[in-house]
Amino acid sequence: MPLFARKSSKNASDHSDISQESKRSSMSSGPTLHNNNSNHSNNNNNNNELDKKPPLIFHCQLAHGSPTGLITGFASVRELYKKIAECFDMSEDDILFCTLNSHKVDMTRLLGGQIGLDDFIFAHRKGRPKEIEIVKTQDALGLTITDNGAGYAFIKRIKEDSIIDRIEHIAVGDHIEKLNGLNMVGKRHYEVARMLKDIATGETFTLRLVEPIRSGFQGIGPRSQSRASSSGGGGNAGRNYGSGKETLRFKANGNAQIEPKFDEATSAGVEAINNLLESFMGINDTELASQIWDLGDNKSNSMDFAEAIDNSDLESFGFTDDFIIELWGAITDARRKSK
Repeated sequence: MPLFARKSSKNASDHSDISQESKRSSMSSGPTLHNNNSNHSNNNNNNNELDKKPPLIFHCQLAHGSPTGLITGFASVRELYKKIAECFDMSEDDILFCTLNSHKVDMTRLLGGQIGLDDFIFAHRKGRPKEIEIVKTQDALGLTITDNGAGYAFIKRIKEDSIIDRIEHIAVGDHIEKLNGLNMVGKRHYEVARMLKDIATGETFTLRLVEPIRSGFQGIGPRSQSRASSSGGGGNAGRNYGSGKETLRFKANGNAQIEPKFDEATSAGVEAINNLLESFMGINDTELASQIWDLGDNKSNSMDFAEAIDNSDLESFGFTDDFIIELWGAITDARRKSK
């Protein structure tokens, strides 16, 4: 008998839109590229009030080396990629993922469901493709998969001494382009993880991966300190990117808003939920974990929490009752520890 009853819900929809709320001054140590194409016509209904305020401006570089670009006028994660592509005169399909405040392939700095108002964006471009044949000798491959919010699933973590860890040509950051010849572009991380999990033990399968470009300038990136700052220079000299106290948070309802960075309870809860997503589903997604936390934050029992999930776009994930109980436990534990 199930632990609680769950209602059926509406069809899911996937949103991650951004509202323009404040203006930031520019600073770069080299040439600056501008992206001024800021057509918001599709979002006027949701953002009329916010559009009256100056737009947010984010600094961006290509991770393997480029001048600094100024990115603005985007209303979703997909549009952010489009604006970056326009700024650097390339195809948006060439962008695998973005990291914040580091040009390295560092999954702890992956751009997900939020961007700090002082964050510096690095776009990682497609590098060389590679095709690898793998024998599934164990039930678990040892992969954690995430996606970029724009149709590309990629490897976020590799478990030590796993099947994948023993294959030297597979690395964190590799985009999973095809599985046994089937195109994975456009699929969410949980769909790709499910397909890999469904491969029978003992079966041989083929992955086509695309790695990010890793070579290039090693000295690029925002300057967190400078002689000007240490000697009391004014303006933007020595600006410490990523140190701000506010973040632009992408909301599941299609809007975004500026909020304080997560408090202790929220950070602990989101981390615990992400660990459960990884254990149960083989995915890592801070945006998804944050959305689950938000749904449970004001709930007093697991039944209301389950109903909230079923009445949201998370219903399409098909979470089991047992998994809902695990998620609820993570939320209540985080609340308790913060008191």
